[in-house]
This record gives sequence, structure tokens and C-alpha cells, in this order.
Amino acid sequence: MQYSDELYGRIEIAEPVLQDLIASDALRRIKAVSQHGITALLGITPPFSRFDHSVGALLLVRRLGASIEEQIAALLHDVSHTAFSHVIDFVFDDHGGQSYHEEKKAEIVAHSDIPAILARHDMDWREFMDENQFSLLEQPSPDLCADRLDYFLRDLEFLKLAKRDEIYEAIESLEVAEGKITVNNLGVARWMAYTFIETDRTSWSNFREVGLYQLTAEAIKAAIRHEIISEADLWNSDDILWRKLRSADHPEVRDWVRLITPGTRFIWSEAKPLFRISTKVRSIDPMVSDAEGIMPLSKRDSTFAHYRSEYLSSKQGQWPMMVVNGKEVIS
Repeated sequence: MQYSDELYGRIEIAEPVLQDLIASDALRRIKAVSQHGITALLGITPPFSRFDHSVGALLLVRRLGASIEEQIAALLHDVSHTAFSHVIDFVFDDHGGQSYHEEKKAEIVAHSDIPAILARHDMDWREFMDENQFSLLEQPSPDLCADRLDYFLRDLEFLKLAKRDEIYEAIESLEVAEGKITVNNLGVARWMAYTFIETDRTSWSNFREVGLYQLTAEAIKAAIRHEIISEADLWNSDDILWRKLRSADHPEVRDWVRLITPGTRFIWSEAKPLFRISTKVRSIDPMVSDAEGIMPLSKRDSTFAHYRSEYLSSKQGQWPMMVVNGKEVIS
């Protein structure tokens, strides 16, 4: 199999188990699930899919010398995402953790075609459910890992936060030391760390994007309450779920859906908030490996350590969010 990826180039995937998993129904489903959920449908954020990111994570750990088992874990790590991805965490009030897909992973995989595929290759699907045992794929924040790196680097050009040569230089600087992903260039590590925070500010924890996620979550909750959709509908594609919401013949659902547009404005307002919500705030503290040893960037650069701390502090707490549609303040 020849696979062409915008970050890692053209890669030959010869392993039958990887070929079979890439062709599975379970992986095919997430080709229709955007990494960014509703904001991708609205054209605000990059349109790449959970499938693109999952194969990207596979290619990144592969590039770094991962075992076939870790490559499989990388490929499967997002297979349990619902339509609209992390919007669903707002439906179930997990704004800060954003872990619904992880809680559902074993259940979703067990009822998919993945166990049979792995069994044909003398593998047990349960061996791949705990991502924490794969140190290149997953690390607790703020360490680098393939999951965190791939979605970050994949967002940058669309968001106009980096040029392609900067992204390629970052990829080339990655190495493995003491079982973890490190950066072999202090300047590149600084660039990655500051740009990651800027990506979080611009997109992942952006005030407008969080507001649009919450509006979409309210529409989904209303549609479930009024039996227009069921929880099973969450496992369809983005487009199918969006069509069901937009065609819903119920005033509450229609009222929420009409607000889900790029033109809706969100204003910080203690006086007239429609919501008070928080979200997950992301940053990295890359491990630098060079002639001076291996240590986090924050230990080498006190200015960055202060900057990161100040940024994280600025995003804490409940955000009072006024919603304005045209000239109408929504209440």
C-alpha cells in the first residue's frame, strides 16, 4: 500500500495487518468525522478527518522506530470518536477532560470489525486499548507525543501559523530518547512550544470556537430530549448528524441550530451570559535533547516557563459568554 500524507510524504505500508485495519469499516467511518467538528463544517478550522490524523499518528511513530504494536495502537487511537468529535464532550459536560471517546473506546471497538481483523493476525484487540502503555503515541500533558504533535502540525498551515518548511523542520528535529519523543534543536523546541500555545489561543480554546461547540452541544441535547435523534446517531458521520439537526421539526432545536453560523458573535459578559463554560487548555513543554543533556524546555528557558504559566492561568475558570446573532442578544 502506498499512502501519501501531507506531513510525512509518500510512505509504503507493507504490513498486512496495517493494510487490513486501514481498510476496515471502523476506520472508514472516521473518514467522515472531522478533527474539529462543527467549526470544520463551517469552514473556520481545517477540514482534515480523524482518519487523516490517526494514520498520521501511525506514520509519525513509525518514523520514530515504533514497534508494529505501537503503530496499530496509533492507528486505532481515535477510532471511537463520534460525529463532531469533541463537541460531544460538551454534550456530556466534560468540557475540561474531553474524554468521552476514550470512555467508549473498548465498547465501540468490541462491536466493530477490528477484533476479527486482529484475530486473523494472531492479535488480541484488548492489547491496544490502553494507549498509556505506548510511550511514543501518548504522554501526559505537557510532554510531546505523536497524538499531540500530529494534530498540532496538521493545523498550522490552514490557520496561517506556520509555513510548510517550518513544519518539516520540526518533524526532522524529532528523536527518541529514554523512550520519549524529544527535540534535538533548542530553537525548534522554542518555536514548537510557542506556536503550540498560539494554536491553542487561535483555535482549540478560542472563545468563538468554544462558543460554537457549546451551541452545537445544546442543539444535540435538545434533539436527544425530544427524541429527534438518539445516542446511536452520534456514531454517524458529521454530515448525517448535521442534516438531522438542521431538518429537525422542533422549535427548541431550530432555535439552537439557527445560531450555529460563522456570523454569530460571542462576547465576554458578566452581565448577560447565555453560558458559563470552561474548556480544555493545551500547551507543550518539549523535552530538548542536545549536547547539554535531556531536559524540558522550561528548565532551559525561564522566559518560556513564565509565558506558559501565565497563559494557562489566563484561561482558567468559567467563561461568561454572551451570544449575539445579528443585533439580537440571545437569552
